[in-house]
Amino acid sequence: MIRRTVREWGRLAYGSGAEQIEETAAVRLAAVARALPLGGADGSGILTLGRKDVKAGQMVGVLAAEGCALEILPKIGDLDAGGVRRRLVHMLAVTHDLNVCAGALSELDWQRDDLLEILIRLFARMLIEAVRRGMPRRYVGHEDDLPVLRGRLNAARQFTRLAASPQFLACRFDALSADIALNRIMKAAVLRLQSLARTVETRRTLTELAFAYADIRDVPVEALRFDDVIVDRTNARWRDLLALARLLLQGRFQTTSGGATTAFSLLFPMNTLFEAYVAQVLTRVLRGSGQSVVKQGVK
Repeated sequence: MIRRTVREWGRLAYGSGAEQIEETAAVRLAAVARALPLGGADGSGILTLGRKDVKAGQMVGVLAAEGCALEILPKIGDLDAGGVRRRLVHMLAVTHDLNVCAGALSELDWQRDDLLEILIRLFARMLIEAVRRGMPRRYVGHEDDLPVLRGRLNAARQFTRLAASPQFLACRFDALSADIALNRIMKAAVLRLQSLARTVETRRTLTELAFAYADIRDVPVEALRFDDVIVDRTNARWRDLLALARLLLQGRFQTTSGGATTAFSLLFPMNTLFEAYVAQVLTRVLRGSGQSVVKQGVK
């Protein structure tokens, strides 16, 4: 797997060196960029192929194609790659209202892992800790034909469908269940990230989580019901995990498959991300002052 890192608006020359990228790999990445709405009609919003090199646009994140992955980092002062990743994750946490503890961040390998692996590892570690403390459950309504009454009698069904089967009672009852929208979202995130994680430790954690969620119903990502999730004082510790799962599953994250080829992206327009970050920080600073922050283009 060819893995390279470049800064926004930066260039990677074609070649086989550690600071270069093979032209065939660049062509595959550019093809993925053209297929994404963020790339524009020709993909130049993400990548532009030149005669001697490939140039990154104003997107930051990770773009991957068959056998290669490109991490695009923002241009932030003189920080090294690890420092830039830390700043970028902080910006994403602020703009997506994620409260990530310093302890969890300190355990990440900022120098070795790219942004996608860092986010996957952060999610996996936060989720395994939450699951070990107890998976959330809620009372879910059920209807079943039972030999004894449980809950309330469904009179309409009892005297129509079950009229010839008096040994059964049409029951309506609530039962405590873990098969709820929040857990289905977590399972969907675990299953998707299993195919993307590359470190042994992270894959092992995700495998353990997949086993823990074995009894939760599989739901396709596009059918997940985020609006059905209820976060209250009983499960408040899951709020940040829900936001992180949404970041990894929705919005600018796409997966496409065709034959043996798999491509994915986790990309953010840097100018939009920075504006959202500044607006969020200012909103926090001015809270209680009587002043408000209005984002550009919003009235």
